[in-house]
Amino acid sequence: MRLTGAATLAGVIGWPIAHSRSPRLHGYWLEHHAVDGAYVPLAVPGDAIEQAVRALPLLGFRGFNVTVPHKLALMGLCTVLDDTARRIGAVNTVVIDADGRMRGSNTDAFGFIENLRDRQPGHDVTAGPALMIGAGGAARAVAVALLDAGVPALQVTNRSQERAEKLRTDIGDRRLSVVDGNNWSDRLGGVATLVNTTSLGMHGAPPLDFDLGLLDPAALVSDIVYTPLETDLLKQATARGNPTVDGIGMLLHQARAGFRQWFGIDPTVDTALRDHVLSDQ
Repeated sequence: MRLTGAATLAGVIGWPIAHSRSPRLHGYWLEHHAVDGAYVPLAVPGDAIEQAVRALPLLGFRGFNVTVPHKLALMGLCTVLDDTARRIGAVNTVVIDADGRMRGSNTDAFGFIENLRDRQPGHDVTAGPALMIGAGGAARAVAVALLDAGVPALQVTNRSQERAEKLRTDIGDRRLSVVDGNNWSDRLGGVATLVNTTSLGMHGAPPLDFDLGLLDPAALVSDIVYTPLETDLLKQATARGNPTVDGIGMLLHQARAGFRQWFGIDPTVDTALRDHVLSDQ
């Protein structure tokens, strides 16, 4: 990778940020394509987010990614928002125009559905209902992805029914319904796609309490968690013979749009990239 005074700059803003794999991911593409550019981690606490974001155009940044806890704050700081960001209610990718205008988008929905198509190309989300566990920020992106892909019905279950109802109201699609968060395993009959969008099952988090006994063996099971790469949910699904999709691909695919707009190259998600990003685990 060459780096000159004319280098294109981008980065990722979060608090904390040391855990982020985005610099490793974008760094791979920069090196692979010999781009005169850099992608850097930017640790910004919540009370400094507006000040930091306003400074980036002055520092020559072409754009940046946004991670927790700033995705909601960027909704009010961007000059322009795309429709997907508005529907999800969060921004994860920003492009800075030559005049300093900031265009906010959300590529998480794209990343989720592209990961499904990449890892299980034979799965058709329109073939039957989907059940989604969780109602947080990631769940909103997954819900939009599934609905836009044509899922006939999407059931949402969450420990807080109030939060699930808010997601349903905010997205406002008649195919989306809320089911009891205490008995979600009982709703598995007839489900064609099952997705965990919570942090349950992640390293350091409580396990996901589940029973896949009623799930059709042909149903796809996806978990957006990627530490560990194979969660207990995916292990149980694999043991039953269900097709599965792990979470790392969502991160990889969501990054493509930002890289293309900042650095002018449409990058590829392949096994080499996947192995590289996972190699620091």
